[in-house]
Amino acid sequence: MTRDNRFRIAICPGTYDPVTNGHVDVIARAATLFDEVVVCVTAGSVKKQPLFTAEERIDFVRRSVAHLANVRVEGFNSLVTEHARSLGASVMVKGLRAISDFDYEFQMAQLNRHLAAEIETVYLPASPEYSFVSSSGVREVAAWGGSVDDWVPAFVAEALRARRPRGVGSVP
Repeated sequence: MTRDNRFRIAICPGTYDPVTNGHVDVIARAATLFDEVVVCVTAGSVKKQPLFTAEERIDFVRRSVAHLANVRVEGFNSLVTEHARSLGASVMVKGLRAISDFDYEFQMAQLNRHLAAEIETVYLPASPEYSFVSSSGVREVAAWGGSVDDWVPAFVAEALRARRPRGVGSVP
């Protein structure tokens, strides 16, 4: 409980396609700041078609954060503010790697604040060793046969190797 005896629930929303060690780092750090952290994996995306299904992504995140006692994982398919409200969350935690992340996340925070002024957005800067790691970068490197073992949990790296498109990275 916090000093004012309120139970603080935070959400960490995202696509997690796939979850990276940078995501896990931000989630673990959020878990030290809040009573409960709910990692909310969006089922769909208007921006892109995910490589992994929602069920696979939820499973990957669950396995990645299983060591964190006050963290749980669930999928959602609604406005993030509506989902946060349904959970009783008062905070949305977002990780930032670079200024470009801040520009996008700041715009989203303003939209979310308009929709749900009672939900604060908190930014956690990426730890230096993950400041360059993104899900899209991981997917790209993996698609071309490069090693992503340092950037994602081992079972995610294996799943990426299994999804590697035939012919990508080979010379005709």
